[in-house]
Amino acid sequence: MTVTDTRLYKRGLLSAVMIGFLAAIPAPAFAAEGLNGAHLPLWQALPFVGILLSIATGPVLYPHLWEHHYGKFAAVWSALIIIAMLTSADMAAVGGALAHTAFLEYMPFILLLLALFTVAGGIYLEGNLHDSVFTNTVLLGVGAALASVVGTTGAAMILIRPLIRANDDRRYNAHVVVFFIFLVANIGGALSPLGDPPLFIGFLKGVDFFWTTQHLWLETLTTAGIVLTIFCVLDLYFHHRDGRFSRIKDPTPDAPLKLHGKANLLLLAIIIAAILMSAQWKPGIAFHVAGVDLQLQDLLRDLVFLLVAIVSVRITAKSVRAANGFSWGPIKEVAILFAGIFICIIPVMAMLQAGANGPFANLLKLVSHPDGSGNPAAYFWLTGALSSFLDNAPTYLVFFQLAGGDPQVLMTTQAALLAAISSGAVFMGANTYIGNAPNFMVYAIARENGVKMPSFFGYMAWSSLVLLPTFLLVTWIFF
Repeated sequence: MTVTDTRLYKRGLLSAVMIGFLAAIPAPAFAAEGLNGAHLPLWQALPFVGILLSIATGPVLYPHLWEHHYGKFAAVWSALIIIAMLTSADMAAVGGALAHTAFLEYMPFILLLLALFTVAGGIYLEGNLHDSVFTNTVLLGVGAALASVVGTTGAAMILIRPLIRANDDRRYNAHVVVFFIFLVANIGGALSPLGDPPLFIGFLKGVDFFWTTQHLWLETLTTAGIVLTIFCVLDLYFHHRDGRFSRIKDPTPDAPLKLHGKANLLLLAIIIAAILMSAQWKPGIAFHVAGVDLQLQDLLRDLVFLLVAIVSVRITAKSVRAANGFSWGPIKEVAILFAGIFICIIPVMAMLQAGANGPFANLLKLVSHPDGSGNPAAYFWLTGALSSFLDNAPTYLVFFQLAGGDPQVLMTTQAALLAAISSGAVFMGANTYIGNAPNFMVYAIARENGVKMPSFFGYMAWSSLVLLPTFLLVTWIFF
């Protein structure tokens, strides 16, 4: 893997990290609690925009500078927002917001990050299948379904190498990876909070664990079905074109598939069980630290995450992690970047909580009908448009709050809005390489293995031709 690909690979691991942060929080109040968003100036949202733009553009436009100084970027944006908040609120309010973020968000974020990152890096699928339209279609379909169980990053890590090996004797194979990004790294993750980071945002805000499964299955099945059908037609065409030339010698002959690190699947189940335990078991025992109540069930959950990571390291062969290109470096990068994100988002959440009385009143009008009710189609496209170029988890959080932020209302009378926000954030992350973190990971691995992947704008040409018409149809049917 080249230096540039290594940077892209690191960026791809951000999705797995977000799973750790989002799943760990048992729906606490916003860290912005105590700040009066109606009185905050709009310019205090600039550091949040700045850090997201830095993360989106750094690895692409100035990779060398970013690789060596991303921590300084995050520190500067975080310092700016803390100074800005102190100009609008007293030390107690700002300190309380930061303590809330540190203890109820960042601490479980780091521990669950460690557990999921370690477990996912210990699973490796060896072997090679013979390529065919049927084989490719099945792999993409299975990967899309798997994405809602182990996450888009987890499914991508497990299946991308077998998919590439199955097609490495073809002249035209880049389209297979492009559709893999569409389906496995994005669309397939819409059916559970385990699938994609934005849905964990909803889970931590109080959306029922199975709400997305019950309310997004038809939208997801329709979208994935259309995209998979288009893939079948294109793959038939490219197979026909391949047949006009002499066959390339297969560098990886057919071999049975073999899953290594199977014990990590059990550890993944333990992680999920710990998350559900913390959401269901409420003993009412809390420890008061620095003005923050730490619930017993959450502390036990975090301890489980730590133990799972230790066990995974001890029971997984080093050769398995080496085959996955596993290293500890990405944990450092992600820990720094997302600490900055959730510090910078504090005043933004306070402003959104103010609703029509806050600085984002005009944005609220943009996603509303003339009578003031929410417009699902507008939420779908605006959430999706921003998720195409910025991290889709903070984008989801912004529009979730803009829609009122009350999970009970959004799950019932405003279910169409929540469905639009959820599907827009998940589906449209596929529009660009930087829309969702696994996109970068898949891109880097494909290039490393000799696939002639399209450029940034070349990929957008694919997504514009395939995904945008599909999303227009989905809008017409559902929103």
